Amino acid sequence: MAASRPPSLPFPHSSNLKINPGRILMGVLALLVGIGMLSSFYQVPANSVGVVQRFGKYLDTTQPGLNFKLPFGLDQVTQVEIRRQLKLEFGYGTSGATNAYQFNEDYTEMEKEKNMVTGDLNAAVVEWVVQFHIEDARDYVFNFLEPQATLRDMSEAVMREIIGDRSIDEVLTVGRQEIEVKALERLQLIVHALEMGIRIDQIQLGNVNPPAEVKDSFDEVNRAQQQKESSINQANGEYNRVIPEARGLAEQSISQAEGYATQRVNEAEGDASRFTALLTEYQKAPEVTKKRIYLETLSEVLPTIPGKIIVDDRVPQFLPLMHLQQNQPASAPNPVRSSR
Repeated sequence: MAASRPPSLPFPHSSNLKINPGRILMGVLALLVGIGMLSSFYQVPANSVGVVQRFGKYLDTTQPGLNFKLPFGLDQVTQVEIRRQLKLEFGYGTSGATNAYQFNEDYTEMEKEKNMVTGDLNAAVVEWVVQFHIEDARDYVFNFLEPQATLRDMSEAVMREIIGDRSIDEVLTVGRQEIEVKALERLQLIVHALEMGIRIDQIQLGNVNPPAEVKDSFDEVNRAQQQKESSINQANGEYNRVIPEARGLAEQSISQAEGYATQRVNEAEGDASRFTALLTEYQKAPEVTKKRIYLETLSEVLPTIPGKIIVDDRVPQFLPLMHLQQNQPASAPNPVRSSR
């Protein structure tokens, strides 16, 4: 038995459908108004400003917050991060960078940009970083199509110029700080002259090494140089220790000699003064002065003579007086005769 079919529904004829142009027009207008309202407002983040262009011409620079513009693409806004410090890395790259121009993603190009030639025709591998911020949003947007790419090229050119004016020893050792300062001054001068709207904050050198092929030889030279400097420092230290000590001893000897000379001169002058005074007294009373000198001389000489006996010159002998020396040391007596 055949299955029964449901009764067919009547299909309205196309001639019964009517299009209302007014409703369609109102719908289109409502859609345009909605799109216009949504495109009339824009939000500028706290670290940025908005550069507004009307028909491609600069109109205004708006501050962070909610702002109004003409809809339907009549006004276009370019947001520029002027309160963020940006950086460009040369010869290496930091992972997780949000700036597309921060480092060269092509490894071959990254290796090329850090290989340089110094002023004495030696090769050096130089890594560095340029830190900057956007100072003028209008100049940054309008004066260059790709300002950060241009800044990368200028930074590399400036660094090659600075490295090319210095020897390999300066680049590897003592000249790093000077290279950073000179590169900063040179790059900022170019950026200012071209009105890029960028302020260079700092240039820092990273790893600066000789090429890998000759790195071992350079390390050996550096070790020899360090040993040389160490020996020189030790010698200077010994010199600074010995020389002042010798100078001190010399000054001490000179001072002692000068003191001794002064003492001898003073003693001589005193002796001369005493002799002059004695001569004056002698001229006044010769006999008295002569006797006084004789007695003073005996008072100085006699105490130094052991076993002495003083007798009168009229005594014929002095043996009976020998018992006076019984309590004195046994030594040969020295008779001293006095004259009256």
